[in-house]
Amino acid sequence: MSATEIFNHGITELNLGNSKKALVLFNRVLELIPNHVDAMIKKANIFGKFGKYVEAISIYDKVIEIEPQNVLALINKGLALHYLAQYKEAIVCFDEVLKIKSNNTTALYNKSSSLARQGNIKDSLEVLEQTIKIHYSFKYKAKFDVDFEHIKTNNDFKKLVL
Repeated sequence: MSATEIFNHGITELNLGNSKKALVLFNRVLELIPNHVDAMIKKANIFGKFGKYVEAISIYDKVIEIEPQNVLALINKGLALHYLAQYKEAIVCFDEVLKIKSNNTTALYNKSSSLARQGNIKDSLEVLEQTIKIHYSFKYKAKFDVDFEHIKTNNDFKKLVL
């Protein structure tokens, strides 16, 4: 089987919810093509799903070395850092994405979440407002997001999400 066929089989397994089988297949792809960026990202995503954020970050770093403007790797690295409560580093990743694509709502929203967790409420709300202006659905997402739990009573937050 070719690396492409193995990769596609890995995607199928992943879509079927068989993360461990998919991981084995992505590892096989990486044995054949060590710098297969898509297989690396999928492998890192699986690690993230299993809560192995440090391992995921290490793979995202390799992807970013190969493709410094890989938006998916930068966003996912930022999320992994966020889950490790490394908010400052997460924000750096989201800012890198925003240099590449200034209206990336995923990066904006997650930057707002990290700023809120960091206690930087003013900046968090400014970024959240910008995100909601681009895509209204983030208003509802923020309303129920645990990252904003501690500011739910803040009047400026209420104005944004109600």
